[in-house]
Amino acid sequence: MSFEGFPDEGLVFYEGLEADNSRTYWTQHRGAYDDAVRAPMQALLDELAAEFGPAKLFRPYRDVRFSHDKTPYKTHQGAVVNPDGRGAGAWYVQISADGLMVGGGCWRLESDQVARYRRAVADDVQGPRLRAEVDRLAGAGWAIDGDRLVRVPSGFGVDDDRADLLRHRSLHASRRWEPADWLHERRALDEVRTCWRELSALNAWLADNVGATTREPRARR
Repeated sequence: MSFEGFPDEGLVFYEGLEADNSRTYWTQHRGAYDDAVRAPMQALLDELAAEFGPAKLFRPYRDVRFSHDKTPYKTHQGAVVNPDGRGAGAWYVQISADGLMVGGGCWRLESDQVARYRRAVADDVQGPRLRAEVDRLAGAGWAIDGDRLVRVPSGFGVDDDRADLLRHRSLHASRRWEPADWLHERRALDEVRTCWRELSALNAWLADNVGATTREPRARR
């Protein structure tokens, strides 16, 4: 199946799910999810796989075990490419009633990865490289986000031009588009591909300087 765009029925499906996040609505409209959301998203990922690698398509069900919000279904469909061996630096894409979102970077780092990230940011060679890449992305309209400390961690200079980067415990960039006619066309594939290419340098820096965690996997509760 080739990607031909995200059908409008998929966005309408999510509008309804936001209004009625119930098993009844989901059961009655499951066909719209399968045909107008999951299938085109998988087709998009299949076409991008040769360049970026295989993707993980997230489940539509929320894990409500430890959440105050007990609504059972996610109101978006997301997918991530996490190349084997890189550890940090991933590509992300999401479709919802709000439109299309594309992102890259790292959304969660373990303590050993955070320590390596900070050392690299403080380094006189690697730090300026990240500074330049983050500034380039921000200047091109990307939103730079991530979990941040209120203050620069102890042991690092607060006057450095990388102080804001040192506060990060995770770092990612994203772009969003509201619903538009081109989302229903093959152009959506071109937009995602172009954006993921723009994020390649950020992901490469994270892979080279942060890498995979060496901590034991957390036990599932």
